[in-house]
Amino acid sequence: MKIDSTRQIPRVCLPLLFLIVLSSPAHAQSRTRCEQQFQARSGQPGKDVMWVATIDQLVTAMLRAAKVTNADRVIDLGSGDGKIPIAAAKQFGARALGIEYNPSLVQLAECYARAEHVTHKASFKQADIFATDFSDATVLTLYLSPSINLKLRPTILNMRPGTRVVSNSFDMADWQPDQLIESEIGNTRAFLWIVPAKVNGDWTFTDPARRSTFTLALDQEFQNLRSTPASASRWGVRQGRVNGSALELTVVAGDGTAVAMKGRVAGDGIEAEVGGERYLGVRGKE
Repeated sequence: MKIDSTRQIPRVCLPLLFLIVLSSPAHAQSRTRCEQQFQARSGQPGKDVMWVATIDQLVTAMLRAAKVTNADRVIDLGSGDGKIPIAAAKQFGARALGIEYNPSLVQLAECYARAEHVTHKASFKQADIFATDFSDATVLTLYLSPSINLKLRPTILNMRPGTRVVSNSFDMADWQPDQLIESEIGNTRAFLWIVPAKVNGDWTFTDPARRSTFTLALDQEFQNLRSTPASASRWGVRQGRVNGSALELTVVAGDGTAVAMKGRVAGDGIEAEVGGERYLGVRGKE
């Protein structure tokens, strides 16, 4: 049978042809073409640390531990081949940005993002992480080194309370993680921190009807709280913790009575519940 090559393809066939193109070997090999074009290799040196790719299973575990959703802004410091931003966009629907110093790795990551069809969600920036503002992140991921983590720590602690920070392999020295993330594959692990609100200092708590007032001196060390022993004029803290903007304490009154206190930092104050009663805390001189 002779085929007329001048005939137009019926419109009903176009969607089918589009699907065939997407499932074709050429499309399936697009990531391979990215690798061939940019020839990145795990272990190559960078500005501050060498680039080593994170295994897929740990990437997913890190993002799950951080409870990433489509409402999040994920920023990956030292993003390498873009694996974490792409996974955040593709698996969790998050808006993601990778910051990478090596321009060839940025190009590779952008090529991968095109291959995975997530360029509308995942983008990459060639920049120095120490000269870049990443304060808009709700989730911050990193795979750097102990010394670089420590250098970044003051900046991270100044981020918005509740920001989730996940580091592959390396901790933050005496800032203890809120969660240890372990993967059975490759004997790998990561650490999760929740940036705590800053509540260090003296606070005066008063109930709305002003029937009772107490003062509390909070001594904060990262997410942990303590205070001087209770006295007749000042309550103490037996144990306490800050999780983002939320506080949970066991406070001790001057007579030695211990009571649970839950609160939340709201603006310049703390809204708290103590023994079933509501209080508003106002910061005094630190």
